[in-house]
Amino acid sequence: MFFAGVDIGSTAVKVVMLDQQGKVVGCETTRTGYRGAENAWHLLKGLLAAQTGVTPEVWGRQGGDPAKLPVRVVATGYGRHKLAQAHRQVSEITCHARGAYHLEPGTATVIDIGGQDSKVIRVAQGGTVLDFAMNDKCAAGTGRFLEVVAGALEENVDSLGRLAVASNQPVAISSTCTVFAESEVVSHIAAGSSKENIAAGLCLAVAERVAGMAGRIGVQPRVVMTGGVAHNRGVVRALATMLGLPVEVLPDPHLVGALGAALLARDAFANNQPKT
Repeated sequence: MFFAGVDIGSTAVKVVMLDQQGKVVGCETTRTGYRGAENAWHLLKGLLAAQTGVTPEVWGRQGGDPAKLPVRVVATGYGRHKLAQAHRQVSEITCHARGAYHLEPGTATVIDIGGQDSKVIRVAQGGTVLDFAMNDKCAAGTGRFLEVVAGALEENVDSLGRLAVASNQPVAISSTCTVFAESEVVSHIAAGSSKENIAAGLCLAVAERVAGMAGRIGVQPRVVMTGGVAHNRGVVRALATMLGLPVEVLPDPHLVGALGAALLARDAFANNQPKT
């Protein structure tokens, strides 16, 4: 029996699989696209095939009936309710808290910046959620914000962090609206500002938005960062400056939610049969 966490996010699907001892035996990611749940099932079949020797086609012919799978699945993320193979659905807030605490015991605050939302989560001992603040109404302070404005610089999101840490004078990005911020970037380009200083200004804008959320619930060390934007060194550095605390990036931060879901699956189903 295996235990899998499936995180169907706004931009990417992540799957982490554990064995009965809680060891990670496989993980996969892909773009969410139009068929996020189907893409997740495709990844899950591949991981099952690698562990059991039974081809993905065989699992597919069974229709993905949860009762017939040698894996117990907890789904999280935006698309969690669409995954037919899931035995349980759990919010990404709970899963990020569980996964972060597992990787870094002593975690007290989790900052998760994903593709279309950002969250600050206060975590209790054991990885349970004490409180949280979430931005899911506006793209500002999210990966989507960085993706849009990076286009104006003819750069990709991954390169923004590298540019930002080379800056010596970040420009001011005052708008909290992605559309208006993009216009500000165009204005800075026209004024001759360097890509490095503009990138640093963008990272500061994201950090300022997230730090504002953090202030509403209080931030306690140890602070760890999860989600895809954690790969951006400029945002991490700006957050640490604004919070006045070190911000630690966990290994494979984009997989932390899926890992937390897999751990919750093991917690729930290791010693009993799930309700399907």
